[in-house]
Amino acid sequence: MKRVTPCLWFNNQAEEAANFYISIFKDSRILNMTHYGESGPGPEGQVLTVTFELDGAPFMGLDGGPAFQFSEAVSFVVDCDTQEEIDYYWEKLSQGGEKVQCGWLKDKFGVSWQVVPRELDTLITQSTPERRENVMKAMLQMTKLDIAKLREAAGGDAA
Repeated sequence: MKRVTPCLWFNNQAEEAANFYISIFKDSRILNMTHYGESGPGPEGQVLTVTFELDGAPFMGLDGGPAFQFSEAVSFVVDCDTQEEIDYYWEKLSQGGEKVQCGWLKDKFGVSWQVVPRELDTLITQSTPERRENVMKAMLQMTKLDIAKLREAAGGDAA
């Protein structure tokens, strides 16, 4: 078991969200589900928690009611090796949600994700200041990130 597991607070959609996420990420599965008992505070039999893995990483969904909402203050980064991977995760995760800017999106549950090329860090840190600025300017014009355009902005075809 991993030591740190993100816990996502849902109103009453933890099971639905877990099933949505495991349908998108390979090597994913639901591990366990617990339900409220007689003592509540939710209705007896309603899902309390869902533990699941996304691409081998542990997560927990909690049906805690409407007290808390997701915000962009916390997001999950999906590192992609190819444009095809970016396109896949971008379309799947944004289905029913909101496409934002610079590779950010909110899924239909309000959870924020960043779908980015794995080489982005290299493009914006390991080049000249002018090239880094060009990459940032290009990225700020994008909604879904385009690896070829980011590479072009960095002054080359490969990272």
